[in-house]
Amino acid sequence: MDTNVVFAGSEEIDWGGGRAEDGKTMNKTKTLSSNVHTGLPNPLTDPVKCSQIKGDYLYFHYGCDGHDDRGWGCGYRTVQTMASWLSRNCFPLNDKHQAPPSLPEIQQALVTMGDKPGSFSCSREWIGTCEASLVLDCFYDVPCKLVHVRGGGAELEHVAVEELHRHFEKHGSPVMMGGDRDNSSKGVVGVCTGDNGSYLLVVDPHYYGGPLEKTELQKRGWVAWKRVSSLDQSSFYNLCMPQTANKAVNK
Repeated sequence: MDTNVVFAGSEEIDWGGGRAEDGKTMNKTKTLSSNVHTGLPNPLTDPVKCSQIKGDYLYFHYGCDGHDDRGWGCGYRTVQTMASWLSRNCFPLNDKHQAPPSLPEIQQALVTMGDKPGSFSCSREWIGTCEASLVLDCFYDVPCKLVHVRGGGAELEHVAVEELHRHFEKHGSPVMMGGDRDNSSKGVVGVCTGDNGSYLLVVDPHYYGGPLEKTELQKRGWVAWKRVSSLDQSSFYNLCMPQTANKAVNK
């Protein structure tokens, strides 16, 4: 493991001088909080089953690199959070252990592979779970399973929850979740099921501001257990699940 990384609290990411936004060169170093879900109590006192991620990650959110992506960047930030997990838990000792790709690098990768037109680079177009799977495979050679849940209610409660339990038990990596009516990307790092329903442990990338301690992020609700029944019952949802069982070293 990289001895320069401090997972207990936060890590500084130097994005270098090659990042650009609206023609301005960026060279910003930001401190990112790590493992922001830890210490949050389970939502149920007597759960039937709880499953969570295994390993370390960094919390990426709106503006965390000085790039103001409010209103369109939540998918990119969730991908960066997932990428930070991959770099630390699947490739901790080789050249794959690098800063997660920047927003411009993600856009350029999608253009280069032919998924997006050239106009996508330096745009403010959002990405979803399909693009997330392409990006993670491109940068980390990790395939992703995409699960489509057609609607809320019983299908969301049973199909999504069961898939998440299996994923965290086998792979242990963060999951990206998004939908149509509920089109806000969110990271999912745990699931807890009781007799009367389930909760998802959500890491929300929509926070915009300076670095916060994980306790403050939890207090403000940016990292929280969300009851499945509180999600939009009229929205379909997609899950992007990195298939890391044969790669992860922290199982």
